[in-house]
Amino acid sequence: MTSDDRELRRRSLLAGAVGLGVAAAMPVTAAQAAPGQPSRTYPPNWPDAEPYGVADARTDLWPREDNSFVLPLELRPRDRESGKVWMRDTYVNCFTVGGRPLYVATGTTRTPGLNVAAPWNDGIFVWIAPSLKGPWRLVDTTRFRPGAEKGKVWSPEFVGENRPGRTVVAPWQEYWYDDRFGKRGQVWAPELHYFRGRWYIVACMGDHSRKVGSFMLVSEGGIAGPYRLARGNLDKPFGEPFIGGPAFIEPGAYHHIDGGLYSEGGDAWLVLHNDLYAEFRDDMEDIVPTTSLPRFRQVPYSPEPYLEGAYVFGHGGKYYLLHAAWSRRSTQADGSERIAYDPPQAGRTQFQYDAVVAVADRFEGPYSERWTLGVGAGHNNIFRDHRGGLWATFFRNPVAGYWADPSRVGDAAVPGVVRLEWTGPEGNRLYVKRRNPGVAVGG
Repeated sequence: MTSDDRELRRRSLLAGAVGLGVAAAMPVTAAQAAPGQPSRTYPPNWPDAEPYGVADARTDLWPREDNSFVLPLELRPRDRESGKVWMRDTYVNCFTVGGRPLYVATGTTRTPGLNVAAPWNDGIFVWIAPSLKGPWRLVDTTRFRPGAEKGKVWSPEFVGENRPGRTVVAPWQEYWYDDRFGKRGQVWAPELHYFRGRWYIVACMGDHSRKVGSFMLVSEGGIAGPYRLARGNLDKPFGEPFIGGPAFIEPGAYHHIDGGLYSEGGDAWLVLHNDLYAEFRDDMEDIVPTTSLPRFRQVPYSPEPYLEGAYVFGHGGKYYLLHAAWSRRSTQADGSERIAYDPPQAGRTQFQYDAVVAVADRFEGPYSERWTLGVGAGHNNIFRDHRGGLWATFFRNPVAGYWADPSRVGDAAVPGVVRLEWTGPEGNRLYVKRRNPGVAVGG
């Protein structure tokens, strides 16, 4: 298939081919056509904040009680004292499996005894539900792993399950030790995908690991697994190493983080931090070899701050590219307050970990200028429920800013979902469900 043929196929899918009989085999999150109701009234776009890079911090774009809720996930033994599941990088999706909707949830969690997911954590947990409201239950892993905590589908602890020809945990993913941190190695930001009738998990080994970067797991059974490592990750994460991350990361260890998966029809792509992507091989065991990973064409801020959590979502014949960006507060020369996606600098304080998004006609771009999709909703994903409603996830980042305040930090690091609204085929914007969408910036 040529690149032109592949693009034509993608465009036909976005135009509505999923409604012609293949929807049952595709995730509910696959790009679908707009409803096609010319007389329908859509909420308006808000005018762009000026200059480019200014954040829209109005409460209309916050997850609130009227547009969001925290998922009532089944508690693990470690969660019972606090009464909630501590989670970062919340991921939720809905897939059609066996003719029925199946909701899935996962994210970055911490191990008992630690207050963050570092310098190590103990793996990936998965929850499922028949509806967004639940009941949410841990997947049953006890059939093939009776001695491990229920719902834990992958962990460096499972290195003992490696067999000739079947690797569950690669050497670069194993726990290790040093004098500075002690036990090291953690897994971050997992995503769960149902593609061509098989379950995949794309995740990232975090900053304290022997090698830092994205990898993929392949289920040999159902959603609970058991999972093995994709063959392309036996020796290293996806992509090539480069200089990056905290100073304590060893030279040559840092690869591309925050990996995710985007699919249309029978094709799939790896989406990587921060603006990179790669096509998966047909056997889904590795990415297609290339001398350098291609980049999304997008409009950066000037200067461009550090971004995380790249994610692509298709809707209404368009592609939406999400990033997580810290908004920072500062005081301008005239004494007014500025809240913008500025890089760190003296006089700037972190405020919220936002979701920013841009739109394009093609997966590769060019993408539009970004706008604020949700305040405090960074490092998220967008998904479609089984009725076609649009949602995004959030977790309330406790590291800094608003949710790090001692009066609020107890409500941070949660598995949250917030309803979205689409401004239609003319506006082509997605926002957190607003109270007053007709009110313009500054109104």
